[in-house]
Amino acid sequence: HWLGTHFFNPPRYLRLLEIIPAPDTDPLVVADLSRFAEHRLGKGIVVARDTPNFIANHIGVFGVAETLRALAAGGYTVEEIDAITGPAIGRPKSATFRTMDLAGLDILALVAQNLVDRLGDPQARARFVLPPIVSTLVERGWIGDKAGQGFYKRVPPPKGDAAGKAVVLSLDPSTLEYRPKQSARLGALEAARAIEDTGERVRTLFLGKDKVGAFLRATLGQTLLYAARVAPDIASSIDDVDRAMRWGFGWELGPFELWDAIGIQTVVDATDT
Repeated sequence: HWLGTHFFNPPRYLRLLEIIPAPDTDPLVVADLSRFAEHRLGKGIVVARDTPNFIANHIGVFGVAETLRALAAGGYTVEEIDAITGPAIGRPKSATFRTMDLAGLDILALVAQNLVDRLGDPQARARFVLPPIVSTLVERGWIGDKAGQGFYKRVPPPKGDAAGKAVVLSLDPSTLEYRPKQSARLGALEAARAIEDTGERVRTLFLGKDKVGAFLRATLGQTLLYAARVAPDIASSIDDVDRAMRWGFGWELGPFELWDAIGIQTVVDATDT
């Protein structure tokens, strides 16, 4: 898993283990391995089909690619997108760009390219071509925490401030220069804090007539449509897809749980296909 393998101490939600049987694999081997990994290693087991990047990386990277396109199109800062794609919609605090920095942009680029190279549908392959900002950052060596900078950069406190904390800078995608990290001021997110139920909160934000709603319809909406389209090819059930995203990417609600929360017709009507 492209996220989990690059954490020294992975969070408890990164417990996914996808097992992919070959056509001639003895079912008893799958059962024994699943039992061992679940009970001895504490893994959440999903048996996936033998397709490129299996379940979690396939759907997760699709969502990342859509998010990067939204960033490249302008209108949103790195901080705004991370504010939208974190706990507000039932995702980890590291959200999108902090997670990319932790995992490594070089790894993301390789995982996405694998889908570009190996998927059979040309239209699907095109959706995994990442915006140029990713290749530019990789070429510069700005690949995240292991290089000291990516979408965020931490610098020492100013000279003379012995008790000060390191300063976090954010990447301006339009100039590729770093600037002081800014607070995301999005009224819809502040209002949604009072909504305790994750599904209801996501639905409210998704339908909002503001930039948060527009962003979610353009990114999350497309991800839900794509998950529904490919699920029969990559998984044995929609429950397995939901489990893979909860255990692998830390989503509180998997794609099909989000379909239910927002409403199937609502997603279809609100999303530009």
